[in-house]
Amino acid sequence: MSRIAKSPVNIPAGVQVALKDYKVTVKGPKGELAFNIHHSVDVLRDGDMLKIAPKKPSSGLAIVATTRSLLNNMVVGVSVGFEKKLELVGVGYRAQAKGKQLSLSLGFSHPVEYIIPDGIDVETPSQTEILVKGSDKQRVGQVAADIRSYRPPEPYKGKGVRYSDETIIRKEAKKK
Repeated sequence: MSRIAKSPVNIPAGVQVALKDYKVTVKGPKGELAFNIHHSVDVLRDGDMLKIAPKKPSSGLAIVATTRSLLNNMVVGVSVGFEKKLELVGVGYRAQAKGKQLSLSLGFSHPVEYIIPDGIDVETPSQTEILVKGSDKQRVGQVAADIRSYRPPEPYKGKGVRYSDETIIRKEAKKK
């Protein structure tokens, strides 16, 4: 097995894990997440740890590491949470969160209205910053990618919506 699959998932204080048949439910201060386990994987609870192993030693090795990573992300999500930071670069580019709606001015003739899904919080500390927070890592990343897709950064001036840690490789303009 891989090194990831061999390491157990630590369960911090305040997080409850329920194993029933092929379903794992994780509850914590940030929310509740559920996951259906593949039939070739065993999940065993040992005190404050979850150990993941294949049912047969020769099969299901790849799905064991994937299951371990997903369960670890669930435990971290309900205890600490996940966050993605987006930046708007460009003259007149603005963002404003209004309840369950994010209003974006991205240089179009109309404002872009994005409806925020349940379980995700969006904050705008300034007009050019967007913070996407939530307990589900996949949903946080998907919401951030959806917002970024309205105006991805272009390579000549670097204008657009980008992740805060993203580097844009700039192209040189045409020469005469």
